Amino acid sequence: MSGTAISASSFQAILFDLDGVLTPTAKIHAAAWKEVFDGELRTRADGGGPAFVPFDKETDYLRYVDGKPRLDGVESFLASRGIELPRGTSEDAPELETAWGVGNRKDAIVKTVLERDGIDAYPGSLALVHAAKAAGIKVAVVSSSKNCAAVLEAAGIIDLFDARVDGIVAERLHLAGKPAPETYLEGARRLDAPAAAAVVIEDALSGVESGRNGDFGLVVGVDRGAGREALLAHGANVVVSDLAELSVEGTRATGGAS
Repeated sequence: MSGTAISASSFQAILFDLDGVLTPTAKIHAAAWKEVFDGELRTRADGGGPAFVPFDKETDYLRYVDGKPRLDGVESFLASRGIELPRGTSEDAPELETAWGVGNRKDAIVKTVLERDGIDAYPGSLALVHAAKAAGIKVAVVSSSKNCAAVLEAAGIIDLFDARVDGIVAERLHLAGKPAPETYLEGARRLDAPAAAAVVIEDALSGVESGRNGDFGLVVGVDRGAGREALLAHGANVVVSDLAELSVEGTRATGGAS
């Protein structure tokens, strides 16, 4: 690799996170989490509990929920406020006071916003995907979200990728969520690429940790608010503010993975 160019002779695959990397859905997620968590916190304050301190869409989102599976995000934030709910099950109705119920409440909000407003991919990210494919590098989406396919469909980019590992796949295969490397390793496996020959691109601290923990050949952090130094400290080798800052050099030889 030279500068901010990804060499097609060195890398066989690029694994893209979704929210905050390919699409600006992180803003939708943060707003949905705020609506749900503020409701929980207000209810407790009104019932004689601790004074209401709202969920912060920047610091709390990045620290406790960004990049994590939905249930982990719920439990992580609530624990930070000293709140523990029964876990329940993934089938819990949104109105139930369980961790899964809170998560499903948030999920319903996200789906409503996507159906109403749609979503566009970041132009710089889309350009990098096309450049990688033109150079013969395989591309996959690796996301904690169970709404991954719906977001890709809404953005009109679902057919661009050679593989997808999302929250549904992770649950079915019992893959640990980020910062464990298992979902990214599964993405590389589906592209027949060893981790050392794959690039992980992430905006979440837990996501760059996944890349570091999986010994991937290159971990790119996209600073959408987490901060350059924090991304580097958690495992990014390179940090950019937009994927337009990256390019692809060369063309992979035909014949598949070596």
